[in-house]
Amino acid sequence: MFFKKNYKIHSSYGSIEPHEVFLDKMAHTSQIEMGISEKKLEVPLQEKIAYSLFFIFFVFAGILFSKTFFLQAIQGAAYLNISENNKGAIAFIRPERGIIYDRNSKKLVFNSPAYDLICDKRKIESQSSAFDYFNELAISLGKPTTEISALFDVSISPQVLVAENIPQENLLVLETKMNRLTACRIDKNTSREYPLAEIMSPVLGYTGRINEKELGQVSGYALNDYLGKTGIEKSYESYLRGKPGELKANRTALGQEVSNDIVKEPVSGNNIVLNIDADLQTQLYNSLEKSIKSIGSKKGAAVAMDPRTGAVLAMVSYPSYDNNLFSKGISLNDYNKIQNDPDRPLFNRAIAAQYPTGSTIKPFEASGALQEKLISPLKKINDPGYIVVYSQNDPSVSYRFGGVTPHGMVDMREAIAVSSNIYFYTVGGGYGDQQGLGPARIKKYLELFGWGEKTGVDMPGEFSGFIPTPEWKKQTKKEPWWNGDTYNLSIGQSDLMVTPLQVAAAYCAIANNGTLYRPQIVQKVIDTSSGSPSILKEFKPEVIRSNFIDDENLQIVREGMRMAVTKADGSAHYLSSLPVSVASKTGTAEIGVEGHYNTWTSAFAPYDDPEIVITVTIERVSGLRSATLPVAHDVLNWYFSR
Repeated sequence: MFFKKNYKIHSSYGSIEPHEVFLDKMAHTSQIEMGISEKKLEVPLQEKIAYSLFFIFFVFAGILFSKTFFLQAIQGAAYLNISENNKGAIAFIRPERGIIYDRNSKKLVFNSPAYDLICDKRKIESQSSAFDYFNELAISLGKPTTEISALFDVSISPQVLVAENIPQENLLVLETKMNRLTACRIDKNTSREYPLAEIMSPVLGYTGRINEKELGQVSGYALNDYLGKTGIEKSYESYLRGKPGELKANRTALGQEVSNDIVKEPVSGNNIVLNIDADLQTQLYNSLEKSIKSIGSKKGAAVAMDPRTGAVLAMVSYPSYDNNLFSKGISLNDYNKIQNDPDRPLFNRAIAAQYPTGSTIKPFEASGALQEKLISPLKKINDPGYIVVYSQNDPSVSYRFGGVTPHGMVDMREAIAVSSNIYFYTVGGGYGDQQGLGPARIKKYLELFGWGEKTGVDMPGEFSGFIPTPEWKKQTKKEPWWNGDTYNLSIGQSDLMVTPLQVAAAYCAIANNGTLYRPQIVQKVIDTSSGSPSILKEFKPEVIRSNFIDDENLQIVREGMRMAVTKADGSAHYLSSLPVSVASKTGTAEIGVEGHYNTWTSAFAPYDDPEIVITVTIERVSGLRSATLPVAHDVLNWYFSR
């Protein structure tokens, strides 16, 4: 024991016995009595420090408890879902897309196997060697590294579609590297093949990769899925798509995939049978292309329908495009080439073009005049080749409205046959002692034949057409409606706009004696989910309206159209050599370009019992010539000779 000033240092060895405690207590008491104060090296903590330590402990305990509560009670479900996905992620199994056939069971589209490369950007970007990863992918795919890395930069989704429809040689290289490229996977897919390509693309449309906007609007689709973008592929997507299956991928805690379990089997899409006759479609396309090229034009359209049902037998738009480019993943260069083409090959002129009709309007105008009892079909009107109309405000001012050529005295049948402008100026706008229909009644009858509204065809992108009125002109052009506007409307000029499909559907109503059908492209949907295919849905003919023109009035119009073929100076005499009787009406519309016109031909056959109506139009034809008649002639000749 040592002493230094008032401090004592005690040293003891071994365990403390009970009696030593009492002896120590007695020694301490004795020291106090003797005035000796024992000082120890151990200094007790101050009370303030103790409270501070307790406060810090409770703060940290509170934070820990709060975080635990937040993770368990608030975010528990989300983390549970992530945990479940880590050990067993659910992926879609793509269903086999339905096949499309023509009316004669000819395949118009095939499914072919394809392979896509999908990578998880989170796994790649978490690595220090992300650039090396991109470089490895680029070498395997034969693409620049910058192009690969750019895909990851712009992608919002963690799953990045790096390549689609991978060529076989690149696919073989990739498969040898997948053990190193663990953030990526190769997915089996299918791509659509269209054997008739340009010929059928306006009808079928195409499928394309789903984009991020579409992905957020539909359910049951994955990042690298396809869906219909245009045409029948789009309008019947719900039937063609099928129902995806579900595949559960079981993984270890480290994320390594160990097995796959099919949770739900996919259901293949339904097959679709069209009313389209693929052979007729091909013949119509080739004939239209031949005529367009021979006259130096560039654009046109044609429609063939069955007047007995409204079935669309063929629908052609020229120029067209190869829909295989889109279904297989179109390159930027190819897309820009198509998109920047001034002839707009993606534009379906058969259902969306806005054309003035020219003389195509005359049979419908004649039907209205007869129905309103404005004129006898036997009354003859002199056609000297022009009429002169004097201004209502200043009789000294006159306007001349001309025809193509003088036709002399013509009745209604003859006026239709030779396409007399003077006769239809008189019937449409009134002249001399003959009252005319006027703009309101012209609009009424054109609408009854389906103009000025969509036909309701089962395809996207249809234009409704347009029929001008005095009210419209006053509101939009800030001008009054003049008599000259009525005369121009009477021969299919002014601001009147229609589509080839509307014209074809309207001529069906003349051919079938007064029934306007909704044009229908798809005939039926075939359910293939069971062992034996069955009809899931069949589209019956749908009548829009009927009996809006008396039979005897339509008969007069039909006779006039027949005379257009049989009469030596008839506007459609070119069709008289066909092996079947035909009725027809042609049209030539001014387009505001000097010396150029849009030309039309509409025809139905056989005359006594029509089974086909065909309408053809070609844009910007140089000079007054029958550019569309040869198309109708060749197609009808083929159709009734096969």
